[in-house]
Parts: sequence; C-alpha cells; structure tokens
Amino acid sequence: MELISLFKQYLTVERQYSEKTVTAYLEDIDAFQKFLTDTGDKTDLLLVDRFDVNVYMSYLFDRHLARTSISRKVSALRSFYRFLVKNDLVDKNSFELVQLKKQSDKLPHFFYEKEMNMLFEAVYQAEGAQKLRNIAILEVLYGTGMRVSECAALQWSDIDFSMQTILVLGKGNKERYVPFGRYAKEALQNYRKNEWEPFLSKYKQTHNFVFINHYAKPITTTGIEYILNQVITASSLNGKIHPHMLRHSFATALLNNGADLRTVQELLGHSSLSTTQIYTHVTKEKLQESYRKYFPRSTDA
Repeated sequence: MELISLFKQYLTVERQYSEKTVTAYLEDIDAFQKFLTDTGDKTDLLLVDRFDVNVYMSYLFDRHLARTSISRKVSALRSFYRFLVKNDLVDKNSFELVQLKKQSDKLPHFFYEKEMNMLFEAVYQAEGAQKLRNIAILEVLYGTGMRVSECAALQWSDIDFSMQTILVLGKGNKERYVPFGRYAKEALQNYRKNEWEPFLSKYKQTHNFVFINHYAKPITTTGIEYILNQVITASSLNGKIHPHMLRHSFATALLNNGADLRTVQELLGHSSLSTTQIYTHVTKEKLQESYRKYFPRSTDA
C-alpha cells in the first residue's frame, strides 16, 4: 500500500529510526488493519474513528497482553495517524487521546562491584581462541556504558587512544564522546595486536569493525549476548546476563561515587534527564551516608 510506503519512508528518512523499530511499527499497523478486516466491514485506515479505536483497545486488553506491548502498539498507531494528519490525509488522530494507566518504572538490574569483579575474574581466567576479544568486550561495555548495538557497530577509527575517548553513534544517529580508562585501553590494544589483526589476515577480511566473530566478520548484538552469557556461566554467578545490565552497572557506579545526573545523562546518550533519573534509586545508601555525615541534626544527641 502506498500509504504504508510513505510512512515507512518518513520513519526511515525524517525520524531516522532503526530498521528494527521501523519494522515493529509497520507490523503493529498491519495487525490493526487485520483486526479491522476480521471484525467488520471497515478496512480503510483513513476511515478509522474513535469508536474503532475503543473497540481495538478492548480487544488488546482482552488478550491479556503485557502493558508494554499494548503501549508499543498504541505508540506506533498514534505516530502513524499523526503522520496522516500532518499530510492532510485525515482530519484528526483518533489515537491521540488514548492513555494507558501509568505503571511505575521497573528498577534497572545491575551488578554490584563484587559481582563485576567475579565477571572480570571469569573472563580473564578463561581459555579460548578469542579470549582477548571477550575481555575487551566486557571492559568496553562496563567501562563506557554504551549500548550493545553501539558496541557491535564500533570501528577502530572511532577510538582515540591518545585522548582515551570513543565516538559513539547512538540512537537517532546522535553522536557523543565517551571516555574509557586504562583497563579498557590495554584490553583493546592487546586484542587488536594479538587477535584481531591475525584473524583478519587469516580469513582475508579488510573491514574496520572492532569486534569480530570466529570468521573475522563483524559480530552481531546476538553474538555479544552469547559471549556474555558464556562469561557468566564460567563465573560463580547465577542467572543470565543482558548487556544492558552492564550499562546499568556503569551508571550506578558513577552515581554512587558522586557523579551528577547531567554527566551520566551525557555519557549514556539519554535525550531526557528523566530517563537517567531511574538510576537514583541505587544511590539511596549513599544519600543516607552523606546525610548522617553532614547534617547536624541527623542523629540523636
């Protein structure tokens, strides 16, 4: 349908959404149109009114979908009809007034310092053909707080070893610089010299991507997740690890050691400070400590 093609172009070119996000939006619109077809005579997306929206919302809730799934579907359809209104294809956005009851934000899962030490101990003591790569991945993810997709897309030209900074291309093609420390620097340089270069030579690859698989091709986000799960299996920690836990741990460590929210926001690449504020829950112990130490009436005489 030409309408969907135009919306896809809008998401890709103007909004600069990732391919994964665009696909999800289009799937949600397709699901809505299928619902209209299956439940009535109305199949034209341009003729949808508030009644159709209410029926659809009831249908979603009746299926006992997760609130996050419903919220994503509503967001996609709201964006779609906002696009139609903007281009004078419909008079109003029937999804504009749909509001879901706000749910309290889930607290981010993170590793405590002792747990991080256990992960590093496991990866440094491990054996394998790409041990140095795995060390570098863990050092970079924890040492910079970057997203796993940003880590997978990292190229050597993005790294300034003299300044110890990395140019990261984040969501919406927004660039930011993040510093890295001695451990990440040594891990990256050791990996490049002793694994990355020999692997590319062996498999006759010529790309510039930092992290590679066993065929010397750029690693995927799924590949990084697999590596991290292998690391946690080798440690004495229980459960699975998600790369975002390292990002959460990075932010938590910064705040617990006195960094301000604005700094953490910049380092994480958050567009809104409210997104960063979720990490303040882990600093309560630090606040209590400071309160008892500096406020004169914090304790009984």
